[in-house]
Amino acid sequence: MVTVAIVGAGSRGSTYAARATATGKARVVAVAEPRAGARQALVDEHEVPHVFEDWRELAARPRLADVAVIATQDQEHMEPAIELARRGYHLLLEKPMATTEAACEAIVRAAEEAGVMLAVCHVLRYTPYTRAMKSIVDSGRIGDVVSVEHLEPVGWWHHAHSYVRGNWRREDESTFMLMAKSCHDLDWLAHIVGRPAVRVSSFGGLYEFRPERKPHGAADRCLDCSVEPDCPYSAPRIYLPFLKEPDRVWPLSVVTAERTADGVLKALRDGPYGRCVYACDNDVVDHQVVDIEYTGGVTASFTMTAFAPVSHRKTRVFGTRGSLDGDGETITVHDFLTGPEVVTPTYSGGATADDGHGGGDQGLVNAFIEAVRTGDPNLILTNGRDSLRSHRLVWAAEDARRTGTVVNLKGTPR
Repeated sequence: MVTVAIVGAGSRGSTYAARATATGKARVVAVAEPRAGARQALVDEHEVPHVFEDWRELAARPRLADVAVIATQDQEHMEPAIELARRGYHLLLEKPMATTEAACEAIVRAAEEAGVMLAVCHVLRYTPYTRAMKSIVDSGRIGDVVSVEHLEPVGWWHHAHSYVRGNWRREDESTFMLMAKSCHDLDWLAHIVGRPAVRVSSFGGLYEFRPERKPHGAADRCLDCSVEPDCPYSAPRIYLPFLKEPDRVWPLSVVTAERTADGVLKALRDGPYGRCVYACDNDVVDHQVVDIEYTGGVTASFTMTAFAPVSHRKTRVFGTRGSLDGDGETITVHDFLTGPEVVTPTYSGGATADDGHGGGDQGLVNAFIEAVRTGDPNLILTNGRDSLRSHRLVWAAEDARRTGTVVNLKGTPR
C-alpha cells in the first residue's frame, strides 16, 4: 500500500484523500490542517493515525508516508512542497504550483534534487474524454493540427461562489484568475497541440462584479435585499437548492458544516457567501481571451467567461484533413474524406469539483499512486518541468493582458 499524508484538508485535500483510498492501493496515514473541524473530518473518515495542526510538525518527524498531497491555499504551496520533498516525500501538488515563477522553479528544483516524483494536479489531462481526443489527434486522422478554439464556461454561480465571494476573489490573497482557474486550460492546450508556445496576447477584465454595477436599492447582503428575488446571483437561490442533493458535497461544504436550511441561512447571514456580489472586495477578472502562437505557426484561442451555465469545456480542433468538435462528453470527428463520426468516451461525471472534474480527479490519482507504487514516473502525464512551462505561458498571457502587448515567451521577465 502506498501511504499518503494530506497537507491541507479542505475541499481539494479531502477529495484527493478519498480518491487515493478509492484506488485500493493507498491509505491516508497523516494529516496536517490548522482548522479543527476540517482536520477531524478527515481523521474520522480515514482513521488517520498521525495528526498535526501544522505541516511543519509533520516535516519535523521522520518520514511518515510515501506521498505528500499539498492542498493548502495557493500562496502557501512553496514551503511545504520544498521541505517535504527534501524529506523524501513524493509530491502531488494542487494547481497552481505557486503564485510566483521563482517559487515554482524552487519547487521543481527541490523535487529534482531530492529524486522524488512531482505531479501537479492538471486533472483535465486525465479524463477519458481528453485521452480519447489526444488519441485521435496523435493518430493523424485529422492531419496536422493548425488551430484550436477552446472555451471554459466557469458558470455564473460558480464564479460568484469562488471568485467573487470566495477564496480566489483577490489577487493579493490568492493569484490572478487565469492562474487560479485556467492554468488547467493552457496546460490542456499544450497537451493537445503538442508544441511549445512562442507568442501570446490577451484581453479581458472585471465587467460585472463591481460596485458601480450594483442594482438600485440593493443591499450589501442578499438576506437584507429587496431586489434579491430578481438577481441571478442571489445567495439563497444558489445555495439552498443544493440541500435537495444529499450526495453532493461541494459547494455547500465550503459555506457551512450544517446541511440544513437554518444552517445555510445562518452562514449567509454572517459569512462571506451571503454578500452581495456587487459589494465584495473582489478584483479578479470575470472574462478573458488568450491567443497563442505555437512553433510552426499553429494557433489557439482560449476564452474564459463567468457568464455561462456551469458545464464542461468546449473545444474545436482544426486539422489539415479533418476537424474535431468536443463538448466534454462526446467528440464529433469531421473527416474530410469519409464524413462525420461521433466518438463517445466512457462517461465519468460532470464538470465541477463535486463531480470529480469528469473523471480527471480519479484518473490523476490513479496514475500518481501507480507511479509511486511501481517507481515508473512515465505514468504521470505532466512532470514538474512541463507544468513550469505551462505556468510560464499563463504569466506571459497575464502580462500581455495588463500591458496590451504581444509577449514573446523567450526571455519574458517575471
